[in-house]
Amino acid sequence: MMQNRMVLTSTANPRIKGLIKLRQRSHRDSLDRMLIEGFREILRALDNDHPVEEIFTCPELYQGTNNEALVERAAASGARVTACSSRVFQRIAYRDRPDGLVAVAPQVRYPLSRLSPRSPALLLVAESIEKPGNLGSILRSADGAGADAVIVCDRCTDINNPNVVRASIGTIFSRPVIETESTTAIDWCRQHEIEIVATTPSANLNYSDVDLSKSVAIVLGTEQYGLSQVWLDAAVTRVRIPMLGQSDSLNVATAATLLLYEAVRQRGSQAQSATH
Repeated sequence: MMQNRMVLTSTANPRIKGLIKLRQRSHRDSLDRMLIEGFREILRALDNDHPVEEIFTCPELYQGTNNEALVERAAASGARVTACSSRVFQRIAYRDRPDGLVAVAPQVRYPLSRLSPRSPALLLVAESIEKPGNLGSILRSADGAGADAVIVCDRCTDINNPNVVRASIGTIFSRPVIETESTTAIDWCRQHEIEIVATTPSANLNYSDVDLSKSVAIVLGTEQYGLSQVWLDAAVTRVRIPMLGQSDSLNVATAATLLLYEAVRQRGSQAQSATH
């Protein structure tokens, strides 16, 4: 175990003040840095070769037995390690029940031009998603379904928001997450012969009645306004989720999960058929 770490005990320390300022999007963007809080989130960053530059620790708040090994692994990869008193750490943490680990890392930046999907491709496009928790949950579902990437268009929330990282449980580091404009994403899908499947309550087809086993980009919009006309016009297929009660829409992250796992189901059935 690492010994004799400097322990920060004052919230007035400039490094602590700088860490707290990283909660602000403008400050994150100006420094091109993000916050990662939590054991699982930092572990996934390291597992996916996302560099961790600094890690702030508070052993008093550790909730597991592997925290110190994770800190040593981060240090071995080049991270600067700083211990904090419980009072200081409670100030820098943004969780209600912090587990004693906060890291600083470069922001997630993945250009669309770098994306090289498999065939058949499975992409999830999220347009103008407003709530960080929803975006994080979408990333988590995309990871679980083995999607090639999540493309965030015309963003309303910052993908590097600490609450996106938290809601994704670190899966923001496991799949390419790309920010771009809708028109750019549409052009890219067409160039790569990826069929655009738009979700809208006005569609005639149920999502389970269309072929999602081919290369598709499943597109979802905000709960309040739905998809913009640019995506509806670009879509080869429009689908809806049957709503049998009084509500006319589901939470966007729930909708994304249904569509992604329907694609997984269809692709699994197709693979099984091919083996018989």
